[in-house]
Amino acid sequence: MKKRILGLDPGLATLGFGAIACNQISAKVQDTTVDMLDFGVITTPAKTEMGQRLCTLFDDLHAVIEELQPDLVAIEKLFFYRMASTILVAQARGVVVLVLAQRRLPYVEFTPAQIKQALTGYGNADKHEVQEAVARELNLDEIPQPDDAADALAVALTAWFQI
Repeated sequence: MKKRILGLDPGLATLGFGAIACNQISAKVQDTTVDMLDFGVITTPAKTEMGQRLCTLFDDLHAVIEELQPDLVAIEKLFFYRMASTILVAQARGVVVLVLAQRRLPYVEFTPAQIKQALTGYGNADKHEVQEAVARELNLDEIPQPDDAADALAVALTAWFQI
C-alpha cells in the first residue's frame, strides 16, 4: 500500500509544499520506491494585512491536504537568523500546526541540518546540493522550482529516510 508524506517548508510570504508516495513508510525497508506526487507554494502578498495572510495560509493548506490526502506530514523546524523574520515564520508555523491538529494528521519535525544530513550526508551542505539530491532521489530531470517547493520535498524525503 502506498503511503503519502507531505513535506512543508513554513513561511509567511511563501509556504512550500511537496508530496511523495512510497511503498513503505520507511526507506530503511528494502525494495521500496518513492515517487513525487506534487509540489508547489502557497503565497501571501506582503502588503496584505497580517490576519488575512494567515487566513490564506489556513484555507490554502486545508485545500492542499484535502487534495493530497497525506498519511504523515513533515515540517522544517524554525531556524533563527533574524528575529523579525523568525516571528513572522513562527506565526505561519502556528497556522500549519493548527491545520494539522484540525485534520488529526501526525507530523514530524526536522532541523535544516538534519535535512541536509539526510539528503547529502553532510549537515552543512549548501542549498543547491540539497536540491540536486532531491532531483536525484525522485528521478527528476530538473530541480523543482521554486526553491521553497524543492525544500518541502527535501523535508518529505527526510521523513521517509528517518522514519
